[in-house]
Amino acid sequence: MTSNQRPLALQMCPFSPMLDKGVQALFDVVRWDTLAADAQAAFLRGRGAQVRAMATGGHIGCPPPLMAALPALGIIAINGVGVDKVDLAEAARRGIGVTNTPDVLTADVADLAIGLVIDLLRGIARGDLHVREGHWPSGDRPLAHRVSGRKFGIVGLGRIGRATADRLAAFGPVRYNGGSAKDAPYDFEPDLLALASWADVLLLTCPANAQTYRLIGKDVLDALGPQGFLVNVARGAVVDEAALIEALAQHRIAGAALDVFENEPYVPDALQQSEHVVLTPHVASATIECRKAMAEIVLGNLQAFLAGKPLLTPVT
Repeated sequence: MTSNQRPLALQMCPFSPMLDKGVQALFDVVRWDTLAADAQAAFLRGRGAQVRAMATGGHIGCPPPLMAALPALGIIAINGVGVDKVDLAEAARRGIGVTNTPDVLTADVADLAIGLVIDLLRGIARGDLHVREGHWPSGDRPLAHRVSGRKFGIVGLGRIGRATADRLAAFGPVRYNGGSAKDAPYDFEPDLLALASWADVLLLTCPANAQTYRLIGKDVLDALGPQGFLVNVARGAVVDEAALIEALAQHRIAGAALDVFENEPYVPDALQQSEHVVLTPHVASATIECRKAMAEIVLGNLQAFLAGKPLLTPVT
């Protein structure tokens, strides 16, 4: 079968080699992210009505104007769990299937959350730089903080939140906040400010939506206090980044570890330059094992769509 006989798909961002090859085997693929604005407009005029599928990342989703310009779009296959960048109501109205890759990310994201907690309190990355840059002969690093015995507050006890809580329970007591109490062996705290006030470390594992947009602002950070730490493996939009930068600069919280940001891949200079912040480039799911499992789900959903079969992991 030649390329022009295959259905047309837009790929919104780079994928692993396995997923790249898999999507290209199923579709005539156009890499949307590599096109300049004028080339994107020309493509939509010439071939937009032919696009049947979109493969995208959770951090990109499908911009509403683009969805509106693709009348034949039948599936938005997300390589990730986040669906906040897709207008799910409009997709449902149009009968566009939206899929993601749940469960397979859970362990890896929870593992990274624990790693960030330990790094943030013990200063592992800073210590590594201290040795590599030759500063050790001139003196030791400042004393760090003990992890064991800390109180951990979790915002959002879904799959990832529960896996994170189970790991943290080995270090100290865990409480959580969210829409409702869960069947879990941890205390539910319905008041977010009360949870932040109680916790030594506040971890964010909640979804990004209208209810959680900039949920962590000045009031929560002040409740967390000058001895408290913030860890975010959820979405950048859950935190008011300007309020966080101000709280760090004024030492109203002790530090933060962030895997996600409001305007990825761009990170404010104030966060990059702060010695009280640990930064990772949205890599919570970036393991070989996880990305392979994610690719298999994305491809399985696309194959099911082409075959007219039920989608494997439908969101809508």
